Amino acid sequence: MSGVRKPKPSVALGALLIVLAFACVAVMSAFGKGASGVPTGTLVFFQNFISLVLFLPWALRGGLAELKTSRVGLHVLRAVAGLLSQVLMFVAVKRMPLVNAVLLSNSAPLFIPLVTWAWLKQRVGGMVWASLGIGFAGVALILHPGVELLTNPVALVAIAAALFSAFALVSVNQLSKTEPARRILFYYFLFSSAAAAPFAIWKWKAPTPQEWLFLGGIGLMMSMSQMLIILAYQRATATQIAPFNYSVVIFSGLIGWMVWSNTPGVLALAGVLLVTAGGVLSTRFSGPESLGHLGWLGYRSHALAQERAA
Repeated sequence: MSGVRKPKPSVALGALLIVLAFACVAVMSAFGKGASGVPTGTLVFFQNFISLVLFLPWALRGGLAELKTSRVGLHVLRAVAGLLSQVLMFVAVKRMPLVNAVLLSNSAPLFIPLVTWAWLKQRVGGMVWASLGIGFAGVALILHPGVELLTNPVALVAIAAALFSAFALVSVNQLSKTEPARRILFYYFLFSSAAAAPFAIWKWKAPTPQEWLFLGGIGLMMSMSQMLIILAYQRATATQIAPFNYSVVIFSGLIGWMVWSNTPGVLALAGVLLVTAGGVLSTRFSGPESLGHLGWLGYRSHALAQERAA
């Protein structure tokens, strides 16, 4: 029996922590939009390298032996999928309204059932299919399918970010069965930093003082969001606090309105509501192994495994 004291369950505290986590995600995305003159490779390098440095003391708390893994291949797959998701997200936020870019990039819950069906051969129930239909109807309203989408397909870039995020989350779900959260995060930040470094060097352009602040803020917000997600899912389940994950849309909308004067139209607002409803419902009806909407962590599965082993 473990001597580690478990945090007391609290849905209210879990909801507050997850709202704060996704506020950090919204601010991080806004910093990426503000740093539009910085090459995307540089953005993702500093995002992951700063997070690696900040998380290193926690990762090494149990010694190097705690970082040994027999699942390097799956860690690499998770890192590649997560890194591509971040690259595409930053490309999208630079070129479209913040709230639309963030919502579409974070619509991974709509793709997770499809990825698990195709990859893990898991059955998708009727209610989940209905939830996905609602969510993708919202995506269609935001995308405004037509000639303009063909000439400026940046919204499809945001959708691609969500698809890669779904692959990353499913990979984390598999890793979480044997790997603790700090090991998953350590290898993600390590491999992502290493993969992004050559592109940051290749496209290097000395940032301005303001851009350095944006880069530091991106790394700090990424780290804070991940830690807050860990704390939140120690206190509540994905089903209990899934609706609060979409607070990122509210924060992004407010930031976009205040900073860039972005005002979404009626169709876009309807699309936001449908995507949010679809994501929440797909989490609710995907069963106990549902990943929720954990950004790039997927900590909940490991927490459940710890509870079962206790």
